[in-house]
Amino acid sequence: MAKIESFEKYSKEYDEWFTKNHNNYLAEFNAIKSLIPSDRFGVEIGVGSGRFALPLGIKIGVEPSKKMAEISRKKGIQVYEAVAEQLPFNDKKFDFVLMVTTICFVDDLTKSFQEANRILKNDGFIVVGFVDKESELGKQYQLKRDTSKFYRNATFYSVKETITLLREANFTDVAIKQTVFSGQTDKINLVEDGFGKGSFVIIKSIKQTNLKEN
Repeated sequence: MAKIESFEKYSKEYDEWFTKNHNNYLAEFNAIKSLIPSDRFGVEIGVGSGRFALPLGIKIGVEPSKKMAEISRKKGIQVYEAVAEQLPFNDKKFDFVLMVTTICFVDDLTKSFQEANRILKNDGFIVVGFVDKESELGKQYQLKRDTSKFYRNATFYSVKETITLLREANFTDVAIKQTVFSGQTDKINLVEDGFGKGSFVIIKSIKQTNLKEN
């Protein structure tokens, strides 16, 4: 079952995080935006309160939490109440799939990536944004997990683990961006290639297709 209890109980607090941590949110948004062309048709899995989908022009979202789905719907997003492991869409429907801070809350990440692959067109891609468990912030979250409203039941992943699972789900050609550099106020909104320094990492990976299908 999807880990939605905290989001049902603290939906307002979750949405307020983006206002209270505006610089981090802006850095994350800019990094994600740099990897998504504006003319593509996409869906956000784990759309939450629509903080990323809305400004990116994504009109369709998937969200298992009723409270979070309500917030997104009020913003004009068409939200399907479903889980990442069983998406309510036909094969090859979307140009891209976006998942932001979603992978740590799904029950089966391998199945979630396989479902994302299924609903993507043959030239589609996935963009995954998450806190790297090997970063300073990731380590802090894990240490404080027992007292956290949102991360108590989360499963954190490293960049290498995430890439491995993406490739097992038939994704290829990985591009990586990083941002949110701990303790470096001069890098608040900076986006860099690669990983290892930034706490928030964004991976873009293309659907690998069988040439016989094209």
